[in-house]
Parts: sequence; C-alpha cells; structure tokens
Amino acid sequence: MIILEATNIKYYQKDRLLFEIPLLKIPAKARIGLIGHNGAGKTTLLEILAGRREPDEGSIERLTTVSFLPQLKPTDTTNSGGEITQDYINQVFAKQADLLCLDEPTTNLDTAHMEQLEERLARFQGAAVIVSHDRAFLDAVCHTIWEIDDEKVNSYTGGYAEYTDQKALEKKQHEHAYENYQHKKKQLEDALEQKERKAQRATKKPKNLTGSEARIKGAKPYFANKQKKLRQTAKAIESRLERLEKVERPKQEVPIKMDLPNEASLQGRTIIRMEETAGTFPNRVLWKKTSFYIRGNDKLAIIGNNGTGKTTLLKKIMNQAEGIHLSPAVKIGYFSQNLDVFDLNKSILENVSMRSKQQESLIRTVLARLHFYRDDVYKQVAVLSGGERVKVAFAKIFLSDVNTIILDEPTNFLDIQAIEALEDLLQAYEGTIIFVSHDRRFIQGIANRILSIADEELTIFDGTLEEMNEHQPTETRDHFAEKKLMLETKISEVLGQLSIAPSDELEQTFQQLLDEKRKLDEVDQ
Repeated sequence: MIILEATNIKYYQKDRLLFEIPLLKIPAKARIGLIGHNGAGKTTLLEILAGRREPDEGSIERLTTVSFLPQLKPTDTTNSGGEITQDYINQVFAKQADLLCLDEPTTNLDTAHMEQLEERLARFQGAAVIVSHDRAFLDAVCHTIWEIDDEKVNSYTGGYAEYTDQKALEKKQHEHAYENYQHKKKQLEDALEQKERKAQRATKKPKNLTGSEARIKGAKPYFANKQKKLRQTAKAIESRLERLEKVERPKQEVPIKMDLPNEASLQGRTIIRMEETAGTFPNRVLWKKTSFYIRGNDKLAIIGNNGTGKTTLLKKIMNQAEGIHLSPAVKIGYFSQNLDVFDLNKSILENVSMRSKQQESLIRTVLARLHFYRDDVYKQVAVLSGGERVKVAFAKIFLSDVNTIILDEPTNFLDIQAIEALEDLLQAYEGTIIFVSHDRRFIQGIANRILSIADEELTIFDGTLEEMNEHQPTETRDHFAEKKLMLETKISEVLGQLSIAPSDELEQTFQQLLDEKRKLDEVDQ
C-alpha cells in the first residue's frame, strides 16, 4: 500500500535547480534513509514530503497523517541538547501519525539514547523517512536508501552498508567502462594514424615500379585513387572516434604522506600518562581516581553517555592538569566545535597554510579529499557554510606542525561524504589521535583503543569498538535502560491521549511519569 506519492517534483534555490524528481513512492511501513552532500536538498525534500514546504512544480498525494521532526531545534538554558532532541522525539511519536519525517533525529543523543530510538522505530507500525549522517543508525533502521545526487534521487535497496556495496560495484563498473573506452579509443587512434601514413605514402611511386609500368598503369590517377580510398577510410575512423561515447576517468586518490615532528621518537612509546587522577565537577564526581597511559600512534576513542566527563578529560590532557604528564616531544593540535581558529577575511588555503610546514601540493591534496577542489581553495572562510567551516578547521589542525590530534565531536554538522573523507584521512594519519564521538561507525573505523566512562569509572579496552562490545557479557537488556525506555513509551502514549481528550486525571499521570523520568535521568548523570 502506497501512503505518499510525489510526481514531477522540481525545486529551485534562487536560479539553481536543486532537484528534479519524476516519481517518489512511500509504501506503508517503509524505512527510508535520505542522504546526500551538504546543500543537496535533503532537508528541503523532507519538508516538501511532510507538507512544510511547497515544490515549485509537481504534486504530492498524501494518503496518511504526517509527523515532522525539524533539524534545527530551539535551545533553552535549562535542558541539554540531548534532552531537547529527546523531547521532540517524544512529541513526534505522541502524534501517532502513520508517516514520520525525521531530520537528524540523533543530534546530541548519546549512544544509549540512539539505541533506544532504534528500538522505538523497530516497534513503530508506520513508515519513516529519515535524514541522518549516522551510518550505524541508518543501517540499524532503514531498508531503503534515497541518495540525492546531481539533482536527482537514486534509490538503493537495503541499509547504508548495502548502499556502499552497491556504490562500490558502480565504481568498479565505471573503472571497467573507462578501461574499455581507453582501449577502444587507442585502437581507433592507431588505425587512423596508420591510414594517414599510408595515404601520405600513396603519393609516391613505389620503388619496385619501373617507368614503363608506370606509363602503362597511369601512375597519377592510380595513386590519387588509392590515396582517396585511404582518406575515406581514415574519415570513417574519425567518425567512429567522434561517436565513441566518452567515459570520464574515475577519481584517483593520491596517497598522503606527512612529515610529523618527532615522529620516529614517539612510535610505540608512552607519550601521555595520567596517575591517580579523578574527574570532578561542583558537587559531583565524574570518575574516581584512576591511572592510564597513551602510546605514540594510538588511536584512542573516548566514549560515554552525555554528562559523564568526556570533554572534561580532553581539557585535563590539553591543560596538563595535576596528575597528567606529557612527553616533551608531544605537540598537540586541538579541534573543537568553537571554530575560533580562522581569519574570516583570508582564503581557505591561506588559513590552512598559516601554521603548516607541509608543501602546498600536499595541503591541496588534503583539501581536495575534503571536497575543496581547484579554485574552491581561494574562497574566503567568511562565505562558507557551517559544515564547510568544520572541514577547514579540521584541515588546519590536521596539517599544522603537530604529532598528536585531539578531536571533540569532529563529525557534528558534517554530511556522510565529509565524515567518510575525514575518516580516511585519520586512518592514514601516522601520529596519535585522541577523540570523543558518539558516531559508532566512525569510532569503529578509526580507534584501536577505547576509553569508556560510565558509573564514575574510567576503563581502557585494547581493541576496536566491535571487539569491546563482543567482549562484554551478553545480557538481553540493561534493566536501567529498559525502565527508561518503558517510561518514555508511556509518556508518548499519555501525550497522545492528552492531545485527543485532555483531562485532569491524564495530566496528573503525565506529571507523575515526568517526575519518574527526571529521577532516573539524575541517577544516569
């Protein structure tokens, strides 16, 4: 059963066509992930499907109710970003619509709340179209991927992993088509060159032809006719060359090799050591006294729920707080979401080159990996979008004269393509990386050690995130998380009843549930 059908949709952004879509259908119970680079039109298309925006051309037939979760959620001074997102999610489910249009629903959520949302969507009986840059979330939830690319929407069956497999197959097919094109083109060019040479020789009398034979045959007409035939053949080959469908060369990534300060002296050695140091906040313990070390070339992910002290730990390392010891050879570059490292009036290239000792060719290669091509590098930072500034800030830190990079939530505000480009650069980086992230796929792709903060304890696991999860004892569900999830489900149900038939009794039940959830949240912090 189709619950929404969009026909001949066109949308323009000023004079530029953002996308043109002949037909989109959403079946009942569909789970569709909507992806594309920043500026491709994901949010715009989602708003059109939800009825929040009108297309410039085309029509939408909605045969069901729609509930919409916006990307930009108003902030306040009392609730955290994660709490605000969670409240919006509860409101969306409370409307009991049959189609959910969710724009970045995992924004500011920690891993536990992401997994709760995945479970709620698994139980949800309606359909959902979801814009998200979280690849693990898309894999867990979606059965179809819609990709906005080159003003069109391409559909792929499966989650994000299946989408990447299909894209990899398309890339191989492109490479094969390019090789065939090059081979055929060379064959025709060689044949054309050979015919041209023969045509040139046809004007000369052959050495084995005597004068009397030439007089008998009529040399000039004979050779002129032969040359004409050769020219005609050459012309036919030229026509085949012109009709040959051109295949563009697939993009080839240049290996990145950087010169890092003190690189050889740090490999495998302890470069950062924390001894019997606690994490505290006014009237609160984040983690009890503990010790750990970081070696040169480690890729260390710091994980934990919101409010457990991940950023606090980064700042202690940065500031060399009491109990933190750094090797004199360590040179740290710090990336945060403050984006206060720019001269807005200078170009991308000027900003990134400012503290870098790398050659310009390498700087341009890194910027190209982050999708700043050719003349893009001369754009002023002042005109860039938020996501583009994040990429430039990263490039500036990545290419500066450091050997240890500390990153605090580097994937925020980035589209999937940018996250994967960032991931590739960090995988190739030969220095030390310490980073905080809730992006499970990003952590799995980079980290070889995991530092976890939970229940006021700080623990280190030597291995990947997947290995750590497999190593932990298997339980059906954590009782605490189960209780929170049940409460949130009840809150959603009561909210739905209040919106239809409000009563004092329902309001009292709603307030009691909120009090219970608030107490659980306090325990969880």
